[in-house]
Amino acid sequence: MLVAERYEKIVSLVNERGAIRVSELSDLCLVTEETIRRDLDRLEQAGRLRRSHGGAVSVKDDQQPEIPYFEREIIHAEEKRRIAQEAIKRIGLNDRILLDASSTAWYMAAEVPDVPLTVLTNSIKVATELSSKEKIEVISTGGILAQRSLSFVGPLAERSLDAYHVDKVFLSCKGVHLDRGISESNELQARIKERMIGMADEVVLLVDSSKFGVQAFTHVVNLSEIDVIITDRRIAKETLEQLQERGITVVTV
Repeated sequence: MLVAERYEKIVSLVNERGAIRVSELSDLCLVTEETIRRDLDRLEQAGRLRRSHGGAVSVKDDQQPEIPYFEREIIHAEEKRRIAQEAIKRIGLNDRILLDASSTAWYMAAEVPDVPLTVLTNSIKVATELSSKEKIEVISTGGILAQRSLSFVGPLAERSLDAYHVDKVFLSCKGVHLDRGISESNELQARIKERMIGMADEVVLLVDSSKFGVQAFTHVVNLSEIDVIITDRRIAKETLEQLQERGITVVTV
């Protein structure tokens, strides 16, 4: 079996089963476990799977398909605009901020004034929106293009974030669960957002009230990692109280 054929077989097996151990891949591919470990390292670098303890897990986007960007723009659009406008109030002159590829972050990019800022983003839409604002320095991560969300993900995007530290990160997610934390539609989105959260002094979560109580496919971080949540007034009173009891600042608009 050629090396390229073995790579394809490994990726196919991982995607088919969701997760598989090194020892099993060694038997199926008729090579040593050390060879399989090297293969998995290369395939992870290429963004085709993720290494786990003793094996590998799938990162294929169809674990839970993302909603296409043009659809997300119009879902709860009014709430997202109000949330974005409130989030902009938390930005100071010369701040270094990170905006994710959510539609709410795009609304922020559209309405933020042209003042001295540094904005790091993995979003094509956000970068394009800010390109006409001369005082704002825009840095894009690069990486694998996730076509549905128009965002850059994968190992290159994650490594590029390691070079920076920001004052504030503004991001959204697919689900917010009081016990299980925040979650995303697939592994690649979850990993890039976990990395974003870890590089900021303040983490601001931008979510409309429909996201609460939802557990999407892949866990990102626990709620203890979130400093501020901006949401709409339809959030349940009980949920609001429980978030505040955990020390999270909740702003409703």
